[in-house]
Amino acid sequence: MTNPTRKKPEELRSHRWFGVKDMRSFGHRSRVAQMGYDRTDYKGKPVIAIINTWSDINHCHTHFRQRAEEVKRGIWQAGGFPLEMPAMALAETMQKPTTMMYRNFLAMETEELLRSYPVDGCVLMGGCDKTTPALIMGATSMNLPAIYLPAGPMLNSHWRDQTLGSGSDTWKYWDELRAGRITERDWQDIEDTIARSPGTCMTMGTAATMMSLAEALGFTLPGYSSIPAPDSNHARMATLTGKRIVDMVWEDLKPRDFLSKGSFDNAITTLMAMGGSTNAVVHLVAMAGRAGLAFPLERYNEISAKVPVIANVRPSGDKYLMEDFFYAGGLRALMFSLKDLLDLNARTVNGRTLGENIEGAKVWNADVILPRDKPLKKSGGLVMLHGSLAPDGAVLKTSAADPKLLQHTGRAVVFEDYNDMSARIDTDELDVDANCVLVLKNAGPLGGPGFPEWGMLPMPKKLIKQGVKDMVRISDGRMSGTSYGTCILHVAPEAYVGGPLAFVQNGDMIELDVEKTSINLKISDAEMAKRKAAWKRPPLKYERSYGAIFSRHVKQANEGCDFDFLEGTAPVSDPEIH
Repeated sequence: MTNPTRKKPEELRSHRWFGVKDMRSFGHRSRVAQMGYDRTDYKGKPVIAIINTWSDINHCHTHFRQRAEEVKRGIWQAGGFPLEMPAMALAETMQKPTTMMYRNFLAMETEELLRSYPVDGCVLMGGCDKTTPALIMGATSMNLPAIYLPAGPMLNSHWRDQTLGSGSDTWKYWDELRAGRITERDWQDIEDTIARSPGTCMTMGTAATMMSLAEALGFTLPGYSSIPAPDSNHARMATLTGKRIVDMVWEDLKPRDFLSKGSFDNAITTLMAMGGSTNAVVHLVAMAGRAGLAFPLERYNEISAKVPVIANVRPSGDKYLMEDFFYAGGLRALMFSLKDLLDLNARTVNGRTLGENIEGAKVWNADVILPRDKPLKKSGGLVMLHGSLAPDGAVLKTSAADPKLLQHTGRAVVFEDYNDMSARIDTDELDVDANCVLVLKNAGPLGGPGFPEWGMLPMPKKLIKQGVKDMVRISDGRMSGTSYGTCILHVAPEAYVGGPLAFVQNGDMIELDVEKTSINLKISDAEMAKRKAAWKRPPLKYERSYGAIFSRHVKQANEGCDFDFLEGTAPVSDPEIH
């Protein structure tokens, strides 16, 4: 690797604030002195923003206060000047109506923090589900040198002799409680033990998936996306990340210098091999859009067809969690197993190629990261569906679905919204059997609002008591990456804007054929036209504040749910300093 040309101190962006001789620079320098810093602390040095999504309400990031100090240590050691800047925490499970409503908010906040302050580069501290794509989207749009620091998964949890997985076992044992097979005391014990350390969900949920995909895209130092949050390696990683961003500024290595079609193909390949979260489909489309790259849903199917699922991690796997994945060799080992399917020339934040970063990585436990000739599934961990019910697409996580249901025709049992579903799903009067198809409307970007994780519809109580564990479920919403089952998600266009889902009625027949990647509503064109003519579009749910911006500008699921005015790479001028 040749040595890149280094910037000169007077070429630093922060020089415009601190380095010139005028009254405004006097004011800037005097206020830095007010914070207790001498001019030698920052003069001619890269100013590094640490965008920290720590908050008291974000359970996944409770260690980020300390990690920020370790990042600062690395920045100081490398000759930079750190400035920690808090940003919206996006605390999954806590923030309503859903963190997805605020992903674009954090992306805007990240971009504008970097634009409006004297910043030369940044460390992005995230992990909890939407923080990862949001931070990367904002940093890509601003296009200053940026490196991502993943929060890491929490430690494995245990109840009696059972290993507990975040989310996945919540759904499992909730159904057991509803069926009367565990007690309220059992449920309380599980509640008290299922999350036992700092860090994100330790299943292959959205957080673990997106941290891994950030590494596959080249946004992290190699091998660091799956270090458990409490592990001492995580603290050392934080310091090394701080050191590296200083060099990235001198090298002027920016996100759009290393993000490419090949790096996004690498991310999709990794997603499929991990049996990762369906949410990644939406996020990757939006992230690629910020780099000026189009990623239609068809590209996912092209890659899915040739990539085996080899990460035996729940919920696609049956036993292991992310802590086990790290000890088994982590993402470098998984990607090295797939090296013939990857673009090994894709660049990364450490200045090397992906191929150089994964070279020689070994699998230490072949029951966790499986050999390619003994995969969980030969191909198709995620499948994009199209048809009369989803003209613009839908997604199904086949690696976590019942294989017997992947070709299925059933009678629709329709819920108009979440409240309708919640009121009726456990009633004995619900006309439903195991062959039916549950349909939930109005869970999309506008209908939810915010595109909430309601897509893993609960199994009807009377079917649980009969021992039924899965059935086909369809919605225009998302589901948690920790969820499982034959759940067809992200149906686009959504019901709220008049997509075909809006016109499904009780008793309609719905046909799913995964082999043909199709999902169809079996009614005549004449009947569909009749139903459309009787439909009236509901009003927007917000008239003011951020909700009004969201309602007027969010795009549909197949387009990544970014705001229409945030996509692309149109230049935005740096602020004048007066």
